[in-house]
Amino acid sequence: MTPLAPPSPLTSPAPPVLTVVGIGADGWDGLAPASRDALRTAGVLLGGARQLDLLPPECAGERVTWPSPLRPAVPGLIAAHAGRGLTVLASGDPMFHGIGRTLTEVLAALPDAPGAPRPRLRVLPHPSSVAYACARLGWPVADTEVVSVVGRPVAGLARVLHHGRRVLVLSSGADTPAQIAEVLRERGFGPSRMRVLEQLGGPAEARTEGTAASWARPPGDPLNVVAVECVRAPGALRLPVVPGLPDEAYEHDGQLTKRQVRAVTLAALAPEPGELLWDIGGGSGSVAIEWLRAHPACRAVTVERDAVRAARIARNAETLGVPALRVVQGAAPAALAGLPVPDAVFIGGGLTAPGLLDACWAALPPGGRLVANTVTLESEALLTEWYRRHGGDLVRLAVARAVPVGGFTGWRQAMPVTQWAAVKPAHPGDDVSAALPGEAGSGAAPGETTLGETAGSAPPGEATPASPGAVAPTPTSPENEER
Repeated sequence: MTPLAPPSPLTSPAPPVLTVVGIGADGWDGLAPASRDALRTAGVLLGGARQLDLLPPECAGERVTWPSPLRPAVPGLIAAHAGRGLTVLASGDPMFHGIGRTLTEVLAALPDAPGAPRPRLRVLPHPSSVAYACARLGWPVADTEVVSVVGRPVAGLARVLHHGRRVLVLSSGADTPAQIAEVLRERGFGPSRMRVLEQLGGPAEARTEGTAASWARPPGDPLNVVAVECVRAPGALRLPVVPGLPDEAYEHDGQLTKRQVRAVTLAALAPEPGELLWDIGGGSGSVAIEWLRAHPACRAVTVERDAVRAARIARNAETLGVPALRVVQGAAPAALAGLPVPDAVFIGGGLTAPGLLDACWAALPPGGRLVANTVTLESEALLTEWYRRHGGDLVRLAVARAVPVGGFTGWRQAMPVTQWAAVKPAHPGDDVSAALPGEAGSGAAPGETTLGETAGSAPPGEATPASPGAVAPTPTSPENEER
């Protein structure tokens, strides 16, 4: 057999290994042999104080406690202990709502230079608290909703509250069970059964239970998981998983995209996991809120110039379980400066503000979606012109409701809503405008005026915010009622 040749001097060195070991409340005794070996041979042990205290003296590496805040310190800690056999301790399964995700993202962002490759992650998991909890309760893991409130507002629990569902909440501390009970009571789920499972898998494992409506137990062990069996109280509002929540779910002053129009609008925006929405002219925040409720990875920024409405949007987001909604108070398009690139834009108010549509269209990447709603003729003319230039779908939505008419019943028609929806093409030449004769900069053919505003102008009889005598829309004006 031919012996292997010695490594070439040009061969890149093997990347250093960053090991992550999951550990549970059962401590050293519950670890697999591979995990024990990794901890014994580590030169540096990095973890929380509670986790480090679970290790015996035979783990002789230098012990370093995580600083706070944690994430900004991670790159520096990795660099400071490079080449010293750094091993990280984590709770349970490091890749399930744990430090493993942070380390993966940080390592991916490090340079991978010749001769100095970035560290490779090696993960040795332990059973998660969710696995232990479901085993104790007899709940199938696949059918159980999991919500982490570690470093997140407890209000986020509201997004997953549905009658008959089972939810496991990963607590942030001893006060979390009482906070969960308060959220359940305020959202109409007071009858829900709660069980607090402490120190799962360890010698001090314990359980307490009760209902959210009567929960008055003092704080217990900070290492706990809360199991909730959701029961909606009689008369409580039903909030579906699809867009089109009841209008009564929102606190508003009349500026609200109504339920049926909202459902059509979200369908046109077509949210997908991880995508970012700009909601311009937020009103009550309903479109951004239901975008976020579509998937926990969705992100949204809502822009609202009125301070009272901006505060109301934040309250609605918290009530409906999406407290991560970012609210920017200011007038668009100026308030859009510096915002992250959107995947979709919704304009529900202020369409005639000079440059707004242009700024939104320019901000979108290829494949991004723009949806705009209006009830005014002036804004409808503008959308018609943009439809002529860029194609897409231009539709009119009309909703009528049955109301008493004397001793009979008749239809009361709401103001019709004109909606334009378009996808930005990969190449400007793919726009409909490329095939239209006479398009040259202004979007008008020779001898033809555009139907919408040019910069600094407005349709006849309408003042722009930049013109003398401009009047901001009031809560009762048609411009705001399109919400």
